[in-house]
Amino acid sequence: MAGLGTWSLTTVPLIILLLPGSLAACGQISLSESIVRLGNPVTASCVISQNCNHLDSELEILWKLESELQPGGSQQHLPDGTRLSTITIPHLNHIHAHLSCCVYWANSLQILDQVELQAGYPPPTPSSLSCFMNVTINSLVCQWEPGPDPYLPTNFTLKSFKSQGQCQTQKEPIQDCVPKPRQTHCSIPREHLLLYQNMSVWVQAENALGTSLSQQLCLDPMDHVKVEPPTLGALSLRPEMLPTPPGCLWLQWKSRQTSTFITQKCELRYQPWPAAADWALVTSLPSGTLNHELCGLLPATAYVLQMRCIRWPLLGHWSDWSPPLELNTTERAPILRLDTRWRQRRLDSRTVEVQLFWKPVPLQEESGRIQGYLVSWRPASRPQAALNLCNTTELSCAFQLPSDTQEVTLVAYNTGGTSHSTSVVFMESKGPPLARLHAVSQDPHSLWIGWALPRPQPWGYMIEWGLGPPNSSSSNKTWRIEHNGSISGTLLQENIKPFELYEITVTALYQDTMGPSQNIYAYSQEKGPTHAPELRLKHVGKTWARVEWTPKAPELGKSPITHYTIFWTNTQSFSTILNASSSSFVLHELEPASLYHVHLMATSQAGATNSTGLTLMTLALDEYELYLLLSLFGLLLLLFSFCGVVWLCSSPRKNHLWPSVPDPAHSSLSAWVPSVMAEEVFQLPSLRDPGIPPITKITVLEEEEKKPGCWEMSDSSGTCDLPTLVQAYVLQGESREASTQPQPLSSTNDQVLYGRVLGSPTSPETEHYIRCNSTQPLLGGLTPSPKSYENLWFQTSPLGNLASPSPSQEDDSVFGPLIDFPLLQGLRVHGVEGMGGF
Repeated sequence: MAGLGTWSLTTVPLIILLLPGSLAACGQISLSESIVRLGNPVTASCVISQNCNHLDSELEILWKLESELQPGGSQQHLPDGTRLSTITIPHLNHIHAHLSCCVYWANSLQILDQVELQAGYPPPTPSSLSCFMNVTINSLVCQWEPGPDPYLPTNFTLKSFKSQGQCQTQKEPIQDCVPKPRQTHCSIPREHLLLYQNMSVWVQAENALGTSLSQQLCLDPMDHVKVEPPTLGALSLRPEMLPTPPGCLWLQWKSRQTSTFITQKCELRYQPWPAAADWALVTSLPSGTLNHELCGLLPATAYVLQMRCIRWPLLGHWSDWSPPLELNTTERAPILRLDTRWRQRRLDSRTVEVQLFWKPVPLQEESGRIQGYLVSWRPASRPQAALNLCNTTELSCAFQLPSDTQEVTLVAYNTGGTSHSTSVVFMESKGPPLARLHAVSQDPHSLWIGWALPRPQPWGYMIEWGLGPPNSSSSNKTWRIEHNGSISGTLLQENIKPFELYEITVTALYQDTMGPSQNIYAYSQEKGPTHAPELRLKHVGKTWARVEWTPKAPELGKSPITHYTIFWTNTQSFSTILNASSSSFVLHELEPASLYHVHLMATSQAGATNSTGLTLMTLALDEYELYLLLSLFGLLLLLFSFCGVVWLCSSPRKNHLWPSVPDPAHSSLSAWVPSVMAEEVFQLPSLRDPGIPPITKITVLEEEEKKPGCWEMSDSSGTCDLPTLVQAYVLQGESREASTQPQPLSSTNDQVLYGRVLGSPTSPETEHYIRCNSTQPLLGGLTPSPKSYENLWFQTSPLGNLASPSPSQEDDSVFGPLIDFPLLQGLRVHGVEGMGGF
């Protein structure tokens, strides 16, 4: 198979062109075998003849399996000038594949030759060989199982030999039977058979990889006869000309004409339709009969039936099942009890209208289908003639009767017959009534009805229930009869819905009479209130408001209100709970001239609902009340201020509102002067005020015989000696830094006496400083002022003269900045120009 067409590669992105005629006979592939076992190796060789001189001798021969290039090819040059390439594919895993020999020529991959490979398995051994004699076609039909697919074309042949004994000796072969393609059965015609003698049969399977034979089957064709299935039918009447009883079917069948000379026995199977169960099998059909009565079936039910037969008593094969036959069993007369109730209405003195109700109660699982009901009446004048009053499929009927009629008859019927008749006796209500009738809700879809047992005990009770007013209707009521007269209650679960009012009627039934009917109304579940009462504003004040409402009357189907909750809201929300009997409420502690929103919530056991909102505004305060409030507020503020002042004044603790001034009578100047730390600078901004003259010197003098001193003289040189026992205190007018060395302070026991600065009215330039005659000390205890000899502040110099401390040292080191003394700040010196003013 030389290069035939164009092949596309998935692994090599090159274009394969159609071979020119000069290359068509260049290559040829030889195979070791074209059909191999799947998975076995395949060896192929490709020869390029010497006539292909237009091909380069160095071109490489390539191999391609389907669309994949195969590695491993070997190249060699033969002595005759040809080139040979050989390749071995180790595992052929393709059932069908094309192997190609290619070269690169003209920049494309060209196919020189191509062959087809096939792989598969040898044929499996046929199994399950069986044969039967088909009397319809008068042939021996054999069939078998071919086994798994070998992936190669396989031929089957049915082979047979005539033989003797148990097929130990083969006499002559019978013509082979070859089935049609894909068939696994074959028929040997009657003319090739020898009846009542054994023959050997087997199947041969053959393909390219081998041959297999089935096991041999030794048989006598007449021992394997298979009859045709019978024709199954039904009989409408039994042979005794009686109707078929309920739950039974009467069947008949006949054999095919080709099997009429063969004695047979048959089997019957059946199942309800549509299929709801497995097949039921009947094997006891008597031989030689062609009909059978099948009973024990469900009445008025469709059944599917099939039948098969076998040669009997000789050996043979079962026939196929006959085509299905569908039949319906006859109906059974209804087996039930009819419970009844009625209503009567007198039309005139001689006629009453009766409305009769009934309810069928099946007495067994299969009680029969009901086609209709018949109500009849036998007049007293003609008791043998029954008059039909109603023939209906409904469960009620209305008719007219003479007023003296006491009884009618009710039956149910179908095609199988009628039920037992039920006598409906129109009794009068003369029995004792029920007592203590009550109803209790079990859940939203049931009601328990209870009563006290009457005396004498009835044989049953009639219970009737339906929607109460305003939806009551006699035609939509549900009812039932309790046939146990000893019970004192029953549970109603049929046609019970929540939130609906039901009227329930219970009547005691006695043998010859009945008691008066007793009614009760009940709900299985009640609703919450539909709406709360509407709020009304009764009165409103500046800090209070009174609201009222009218409680709603109890509603049918609504649970009674258990309590109210009232809410009022301004910038905050408030609420309170009231009992169900409340109809008004007073809102206290409201703000004047404020807007409030009020609403009422009514709550019951079934839920809660809100009323429509009410908006109110409290009254504003008048002018008199506003003034009164402001006055009260002012008085309270004044009282608080007074209390604060008293507390501040009486508090022994340090007051931060003004400086703490020591009591001169209970302190000393030296103890009052604060300590000055080293290198601490004191600024005296107040002394820089040019409007306040500075104090240059304060001198305390002890007056002695009122002699004038040198300060009283006009000499202002300041070279005169100071009087004895005079201590000078100097306060510089200019601020300066303190001494860098700490100076010792005076003893806290030293006392400072009062001093007075005197100015002469006649000599304004001269000022006198004299000691005050007062004996009260400035600071210290209650002792009199000391004498001059008692003052320890004055010291004697080594020359015997009094020496005053240096202004630049002692004045500040002893007392510190005297600007901290309030009394000295208020002191003003007049009459001395050199000193200025303080």
